[in-house]
Amino acid sequence: MYNKILVIDDEKAIADIIKFNLEKEGHSVETAYDGEEGMNMIHELMPDLVILDVMMPKKDGFQVLKEIRIEYRFPVIMLTAKEEEVDKVLGLELGADDYITKPFSMRELIARVKANLRRVDFSKTSTTKSSNSMITSDDLTIDLNKYEVKKGGNIVDLTLREYELLKFLASSSNQVFSREQLLEEVWGYEYYGDIRTVDVTIRRLREKIEDNSGDFRYILTKRGVGYYFRGA
Repeated sequence: MYNKILVIDDEKAIADIIKFNLEKEGHSVETAYDGEEGMNMIHELMPDLVILDVMMPKKDGFQVLKEIRIEYRFPVIMLTAKEEEVDKVLGLELGADDYITKPFSMRELIARVKANLRRVDFSKTSTTKSSNSMITSDDLTIDLNKYEVKKGGNIVDLTLREYELLKFLASSSNQVFSREQLLEEVWGYEYYGDIRTVDVTIRRLREKIEDNSGDFRYILTKRGVGYYFRGA
């Protein structure tokens, strides 16, 4: 089964080489060369994954990402300029699932695309075969079959990556995981030691599921070690 991928980058040469290599991997790939065109194509194509450059005319990548996250949960991989750390963190804060810095190797990009699509494919094929399909702690419920999280009966809007991180921690409640372990288990590949990715995603999760920013109930920090989910 092929996946639909949209590449949005105003550098046509880069967009076209990404398209060429991903099509060799068996994907269906379309390209857009500015943010406005990219957003229009998202509505038309309903892609499984978007590769999104930051610096673009008409609408930059951050604006496009904000608009994406209003309606869609598919993975977004941001392309950022070399050494622009602020861009990386901001992209994650706005709901990007991943990022890669220019210049990058095509092998690395393909690996990250595969890692993100594996989670999309698993979500699509998820069924209700398991009777043990719910994780509940106080007023927080994680439905493993529906890929759905509710707090106090209300659905919590999570990106796929945020959901995967919460599910992983909650499935091993009270067990502490280092940032490196979480990168390996949740992101699914070598992440080149950028552990801030975990910190940013944890912060976003806490904003969505915790009641008091100063007194966390669900996701706790073990100082100097990592994070854990406090079970019931």
